[in-house]
Amino acid sequence: MDENKLNNNQQNSEEEIENSSPEIKVDKKKKLSKKKENKYKELQEKYDELNDKYLRLFSEFDNFRKRTIKEKIDLSKTASEELIISLLPVLDDFERAIKSLDESDDIQSFREGIMLIYNKFKKTLESKGLEKFESHKHEFDTDHHEAITSIPAPSEDLIGKVVDVIENGYKLNGKVIRYAKVVVGK
Repeated sequence: MDENKLNNNQQNSEEEIENSSPEIKVDKKKKLSKKKENKYKELQEKYDELNDKYLRLFSEFDNFRKRTIKEKIDLSKTASEELIISLLPVLDDFERAIKSLDESDDIQSFREGIMLIYNKFKKTLESKGLEKFESHKHEFDTDHHEAITSIPAPSEDLIGKVVDVIENGYKLNGKVIRYAKVVVGK
């Protein structure tokens, strides 16, 4: 719209020049030429300013993108650090148990030691959000179970239910991370 107005004004100015005397024509042409030149300079400055803003914004976005990618890579490298640190005491306990196995023949105390280590390991994982879900004698649910096979149900109440659990299923903070591998009664 502004361009149409500018073209109309330019045409009117050019018609005035054509209809005037030769001295006035030269003077008006110079004024018109200076106006065009000033307008051109204004538009060029505005263009340069907008182009500079665009280039800066593009550069900032590119730097942000690169920084975000680098942070994601760093995070994935160290994501399990906290879990590993919390499991190191369990590893130490296993090493002590192996050492005591060589020094002692008492199987009962060794069994108790292994059970203590198992419970410590289990509690450490549970504190990080891991939970085991029960499947035995529950309804078969494809959101939690993976059927390995099906067998004739030993009783009527086990039809369509889990008869045996081959591998336990686990959730991490409410999300299933391993489906329970089960045998279903039919």
